[in-house]
Amino acid sequence: MKYLIRILPLLLVVASCKRDKKPFEGPSLEDLNGPFGMVKPFTASRTAADFSKGETVIFAAEFTKQCDWTITIYGDLSKARKIISGKSRTVDAGNATWEGTTTVLPAFRTEPCKAVLKIAGVTDSFSLNLGVNGVRVPKGLVIADFESGLNIKWNTFIQSGANMDFKVKTDAFSVQGKNYLNMAGTVSWDWLIGLIDFPASAYGSPTLALSTVPEDVYFNCLIYGDATPNPSRVLFQFKEDDNNNKTFDPSADDQFDKEIIVNWQGWKMVSFKYSDLIHLINGQPAPNKGNNRHNPNSIVTISMLHLANPSLGAAGTKIDYLIFTDKAPLEL
Repeated sequence: MKYLIRILPLLLVVASCKRDKKPFEGPSLEDLNGPFGMVKPFTASRTAADFSKGETVIFAAEFTKQCDWTITIYGDLSKARKIISGKSRTVDAGNATWEGTTTVLPAFRTEPCKAVLKIAGVTDSFSLNLGVNGVRVPKGLVIADFESGLNIKWNTFIQSGANMDFKVKTDAFSVQGKNYLNMAGTVSWDWLIGLIDFPASAYGSPTLALSTVPEDVYFNCLIYGDATPNPSRVLFQFKEDDNNNKTFDPSADDQFDKEIIVNWQGWKMVSFKYSDLIHLINGQPAPNKGNNRHNPNSIVTISMLHLANPSLGAAGTKIDYLIFTDKAPLEL
């Protein structure tokens, strides 16, 4: 009995030690101080992908420790870039799948590409050759991509100023596909340089086939900024038919607007939610005359105006790929 009494305190001490032991938190010493090595080489699931058919490229690699890593895919012809990054021991389908999207414009073309894996703190990089056999086709309602020029069902107005250039072009500035719209000129008497009306009838219905939920509707476009003393302004006017008479009446229907001051250099994607738009008159918020509700499915016409300060001389910008997307901004 006396032996049992002596053993019991010892068992209680051991049990107490087990209860107080906590799991280790934070990176292991191996992750912090261990040498870097490649356990499995940098590979890709395919050497070429047709993203228009939904194919993807899955990258893979494994390291001896957790690392900060970056994969950059370079388009040989387009100079597009896709950047994928993470912090892990492994690169796999869960953190390194490429679906043909672009991080840095212009967009990828059908072209050869190179994928380069870099690890923070490691001098060496690892590269693979890839091919794009078909470009990704985003889901949405395309209003204009200018691949077939200017649609005869659109309505255009161009001022008669100096050096007017309101033309579809194919050259080194192309950002998506082959064509884009160039908008440039000098107009000394008016802010308006030119405009295009995109009527819903050009897309096969009296109103645009969009969601009835304005929070779900995003409008996207690609705009190029020129470094000039006179920055361009692109004004979009979304004109609704609230009284169902198949036309827009400014005294009875709503119009929602977005003015974009193009004060950057190069191509940039611009996206905005339809429910965030307000009505503008001369650039200032103003009350609407319709039901004062955002109804994207009631849009009968979209007007795109190229504006610039008439006292500051020549102005120019380029635009491409006007598209509505559902529930999220465009992923090009």
